[in-house]
Amino acid sequence: MTFVAETQSGHVLVMDGAPEGGGRNLAPRPMETVLAGAAGCTAYDVVLILQRGRHDICSCTVKVSSERAPTDPKVFTRIHFHFSVTGNALPETAVARAIQLSHEKYCSASIMLGKTATLTTSFDLHLPPSTNTAS
Repeated sequence: MTFVAETQSGHVLVMDGAPEGGGRNLAPRPMETVLAGAAGCTAYDVVLILQRGRHDICSCTVKVSSERAPTDPKVFTRIHFHFSVTGNALPETAVARAIQLSHEKYCSASIMLGKTATLTTSFDLHLPPSTNTAS
């Protein structure tokens, strides 16, 4: 139950199943990779939108939580994306707008998942660690 997918760009991705389904738990489950792909897609958009707006963004991480239907095909029914964004003088409104644009216009993965799931988002904003040291 371990599978290797080769992507169009020539990269490989290993997936495996849970032991109770015949897998050996050696890699993420296929549906976990779907969520990871959506998180990567939307994070990419958010960073790009903020950079194009000339905002000083240092990092962006996304934690995804989800619920699935109890019966087959067990599609995602709820997905929450929580963004942690770090940057200098980043306006909350710019971050909120970047997340909104990603989920409504640019992120193919989350827009596709939104056909079966209720998508929600939240974010927190951080200042970068100080690089100044006192002598």
